[in-house]
Amino acid sequence: MEVVQDSLAAHSASVSLWDLFWQASFIVKLVMMGLLIASVWTWAIIIDKTMRYGRFRRQLNNFESNFWSGQSLEELYHTLAERRTSGMGALFVAAMREWKKSFEKGARSPIGLHTRIEKAMDVTIAREMDDLESRLGFLATVGSAAPFVGLFGTVVGIMTSFQAIAGSKSTNLAVVAPGIAEALLATAIGLVAAIPAVIAYNKLSADAGKLGMRLEAFADEFSAILSRQIDEKLPAR
Repeated sequence: MEVVQDSLAAHSASVSLWDLFWQASFIVKLVMMGLLIASVWTWAIIIDKTMRYGRFRRQLNNFESNFWSGQSLEELYHTLAERRTSGMGALFVAAMREWKKSFEKGARSPIGLHTRIEKAMDVTIAREMDDLESRLGFLATVGSAAPFVGLFGTVVGIMTSFQAIAGSKSTNLAVVAPGIAEALLATAIGLVAAIPAVIAYNKLSADAGKLGMRLEAFADEFSAILSRQIDEKLPAR
């Protein structure tokens, strides 16, 4: 009896997080490792997207400063066309490229030219938004699924603990507590992975939406500018 009690006492002493992980069953370990990997990848996406949106926002501000500085559209186009652009720069280059191609081929219809320019900008906006919103779906998936995955690990862990209790034929707290703690650790890790993912998804989605609105606003403004120039060069018949 004393040997059993000493064994239970020693088992109850191993309650650190690391010990709980190693004492867990294979399925629970697999769940924990998957959640930890998802958590690390979530933070990598959060950091990358935060920096990416910051750079994108600065690019928009710089382009707007150059665009409204009074520089000619031709000069700005030749400057941007020689390098890879994004954001408003990509919209501007796409619209100007369509403009120049149409006039080189002898455009005759103002409505057709205006429609093609708007289509070119719409495609560019869609491409830019796809890039901004890429991998946000992973955050949404982790935020919604991680708690349930952790709960699955908890259920499996508790079932294993009950089997151990039945095998030892003892309801001593030293027998029950470690198994329950191992099981609850899976849920805790699931919440650790899910909470930042949900918060980051909502914040980054809102930021992407605001950046998209700025792109659409510039597209409307630039479309109006080009429309006036089209009317001057190609008067309606």
